[in-house]
Amino acid sequence: MAQVRGWRKVLTVLAFISPTLIGILIFSIYPILFNTYISFTNRNQFHPNPDCAVGLTGLLEPTCWAVFKKHAVTGLGTPFRLQTPLFGNYASLMGTFFTAPALLSVLKVAVCFIPLIVAGFINRRYSRELERPISAGTVNLIAVILGAIIFFGLSGLSAFNSILASSDFFTVFLRTILFVVVCIPLFFIFGMGLALLLNVKDLPGKTFFRVVLIVPWAASNVSIMMSLVFRFFFSETGTLNQLLHILNVQPVIFLNSSLWTFFIIVLANVWYSYPFFMVTILGALQSIPAELYEAAEVDGANWGQKLTRITMPLLRPAVVPLIVLSAIGAGGFQMFGTAWAINQGGPSQGAGVPGGTDLVMTYAYKQVFQTNAYGRMGAFAVIIFIMLFIATIASLRVSRVTKGAYE
Repeated sequence: MAQVRGWRKVLTVLAFISPTLIGILIFSIYPILFNTYISFTNRNQFHPNPDCAVGLTGLLEPTCWAVFKKHAVTGLGTPFRLQTPLFGNYASLMGTFFTAPALLSVLKVAVCFIPLIVAGFINRRYSRELERPISAGTVNLIAVILGAIIFFGLSGLSAFNSILASSDFFTVFLRTILFVVVCIPLFFIFGMGLALLLNVKDLPGKTFFRVVLIVPWAASNVSIMMSLVFRFFFSETGTLNQLLHILNVQPVIFLNSSLWTFFIIVLANVWYSYPFFMVTILGALQSIPAELYEAAEVDGANWGQKLTRITMPLLRPAVVPLIVLSAIGAGGFQMFGTAWAINQGGPSQGAGVPGGTDLVMTYAYKQVFQTNAYGRMGAFAVIIFIMLFIATIASLRVSRVTKGAYE
């Protein structure tokens, strides 16, 4: 009798969680498996559909399922099959990255980050000490200076260009990393500054400013349309060049320059994203007990000391997940609408070469919808997924932001 009741309990639990399990299987597990399978095939516009043979092709390909088979579209060539060699798409993406000169260039660039890693260990070791001979900021500054000296001493710029030239994948990936590195500090600086301002008790017009400053976040839902405004503003006959013309200054064709276009995309992205940081930080600021600041004032602490010793440490649990989510999402690795609307990943650098501002998502879009290189795109997605997964786990490990959930 007890065994029957046990099975009833198990079946009841399964009945409740089955919709979630089915959803995860259909919308998460299946796409990952199918994309991984496609990455090992020669699928493209000349090999578009499978022959529905028994095996993985028939199991994973929807056009082979009985319910969809009658709607399958006939392709231009023979059905796609597994690559020969199997990792051909991955080798194509990597290019000459795993050759001796390219790996030596990677080693040169990696050595430049050793001072920053050492500084991180030093700051972590003395993070609990209130009185330190050298502050954390000074340690970081020294590390940056040493890193810069090593970078130029080892011809780091030449090594970095060698890495970019070795592979289209690393050109796009490192550019996306640079985009994240530039955007996230700007998100934080603007969000933190405005949150501190709006947290002032006697600020006149506080409600008005809160509404106005959050408007860009609402506008981000139509980011493509708003990005067209930025495109027009910086176009050859746009607002900025009209102002330059009035001042008798030669117009600048901003969108023909990779550097200027990159700056415009960063500017638009910061405008969309700072309200998310502002609102989150503002909520965290208002949760900090006022008694802590009162006690600090009694001890003679100034505004800067209260900011660095009380505010920043207590904001850390809210800010670290925010930074991780933004780095993966709006900060770079899911950036598409804004970058595409402003210049479609351009300016063009030549046929078959990533554009001057191609990020991960714009490059992926071109691979699928312009060149129909589905197999190559599958390999690209698998590599990016693995890198982001490792980076996320590492960031959670280092930041220890989820530590409290398991204690």
